[in-house]
Amino acid sequence: MCGIVGYVGSKNATPILLDALEKLEYRGYDSAGIALVSSNGIEVKKTRGRISTLRSITGEVEAGGCTVGIGHTRWATHGEPSDVNSHPHLSRSERVAVVHNGIIENYIELREFLAEHGYVFSTETDSEVVSELIDYYYNGDPIEAVRKAEMQLKGSYALGILFKDYTDQIIALRKDGPLIIGVGEGENFIASDIPAILKHTRSIFRLGERELAILTKDGVTVIDKYGERIEHECEHIDWDVDAAEKGGYAHFMIKEIMEQPEVIAKTINPRIINDKRIDLGLKRITDDDLRGIKAIKIVACGSAYHVGVVAKYFMKKTLGIPVEAELASEFRYDDPIVDEHTLVIIISQSGETLDTLYGLREARSRGARVISIVNVVASSIANESEDVLYTWAGPEIAVATTKAYSTQLVLMNLLNWHIANVKGLMRDDEVARAITQLREIPEQMNGMLSDHEQMQYLASLFFNCHSVFFIGRNIDYALSLEASLKLKEISYVHSEAYAAGELKHGTISLIEDGTLVIALCTYRPLLEKMVSNIKEVKARGAKVIAIINHDDTQTEGVADHVVRIPECSEYAIPSLTIVPLQLFAYYIASHKGCDIDKPRNLAKSVTVE
Repeated sequence: MCGIVGYVGSKNATPILLDALEKLEYRGYDSAGIALVSSNGIEVKKTRGRISTLRSITGEVEAGGCTVGIGHTRWATHGEPSDVNSHPHLSRSERVAVVHNGIIENYIELREFLAEHGYVFSTETDSEVVSELIDYYYNGDPIEAVRKAEMQLKGSYALGILFKDYTDQIIALRKDGPLIIGVGEGENFIASDIPAILKHTRSIFRLGERELAILTKDGVTVIDKYGERIEHECEHIDWDVDAAEKGGYAHFMIKEIMEQPEVIAKTINPRIINDKRIDLGLKRITDDDLRGIKAIKIVACGSAYHVGVVAKYFMKKTLGIPVEAELASEFRYDDPIVDEHTLVIIISQSGETLDTLYGLREARSRGARVISIVNVVASSIANESEDVLYTWAGPEIAVATTKAYSTQLVLMNLLNWHIANVKGLMRDDEVARAITQLREIPEQMNGMLSDHEQMQYLASLFFNCHSVFFIGRNIDYALSLEASLKLKEISYVHSEAYAAGELKHGTISLIEDGTLVIALCTYRPLLEKMVSNIKEVKARGAKVIAIINHDDTQTEGVADHVVRIPECSEYAIPSLTIVPLQLFAYYIASHKGCDIDKPRNLAKSVTVE
């Protein structure tokens, strides 16, 4: 959830750290701070609020000579957002400073242990025990102190550590939390994500589980959990630097909505051979393995889970086997029934979502075959899966996902058809026809995005609504879940998604004069029933916006407003239907003056349970 950065080199560390922290703002945060080490000791500057506030208290005079430092943006878990709870945490002895991303599950036990040895704590955080525990073990050897402390820690962590006695180095360590190393010329970096350091270097590698890195300006040394020195090959980041900037748009979110046609094409095209065959590039899971699959579980959180719900409907229909979409936070603790004949599909944009990572490990421990769908190359989930399918959506900066969601949707279609073809359930010509229809999505979506004034207008009518209800049936219900989440997370408008058939079982009591209901009516087999549901809420005073197919004449007469989806295949409908709903949420939030890219209380990469 938090953002970590670190710099060691010959330049003034302060502006580099502050700039890097701003590049991590999309992860969500409520406080920020930096620690700098020099011959005068470790100096910490931290504050509740935005990085602009941190800049105002970080003077160039005090920090001008410091060339080594660490920084942090905090999203509160243990302890309220406050100056004192902010990171970095400096030990009472002022010998050790730490920034931490993750959760220390046994921090109460460790606090009690350290208190018995005279340590006094000033914060409510779990992270403070890390700096004090390292200090407790420190006897002149920083590596030994960090390793001894690590042996006592339970939970997840990515750590950046400074020692007063070692003014030329940073120590980094990770377990279950993302941490990358940036390798420059005469300078090196740590960061939670690539955009933080892309301005300074394009050569990075990802620190492995329980690997410890010692960074100086002259190089990086990595030691594994056994104490052996290991080498990492650097990955070259070939994004345009502008890919992580707004490019003239008011917000990253609208930029990323507009990028969806392009990134969907990038996801689809490299996996299509001669316009008719799918090649997913699976390396470990063979066609024989897929033929033996008797059940599928899709495990994910948030928007990725909503992708799973959409895919569940298609996969059950295509494959004729049990398919379930499960919340990762529940899956691990629900005694999942999986075995070697179960395919578990893990979906995560960041590849670091902790609930999802733990769900992956649970599935593998029970013998399931695991394929992950992620955006971030070599992320934890990607590394621990048998096979991985990358969405290639590029950096997604806005907290509310749009283009990652859309690329996950089309990739699930390709996986569905590939399995069906392998199992003999779809002929080659049927796959070729489905591919042709899928490849039409970018152009169809471009047409919708070029004419988004209708959604701006509808947002202007309804941005003062207190509650919004999204209703749909079958796949439309699955899409309602995502549409509702988009609206609530960036506009703070209360919204809920319901299976339309469930309205009469209690929910309809919430409908009153002026309540906005958004009815998704693209699932043709149940259109007549949706029209009846619209009439039910209209009779109780609701205002209704209906999302309908291009040729739907039934719904137009009963809804107050209709938004038409262009003619397309049934597989393309979810990809196109979500676009006006993303735009609606964006423009509602814009009218309300919300912080669209960094909504309150939310984080981009959820690395705690």
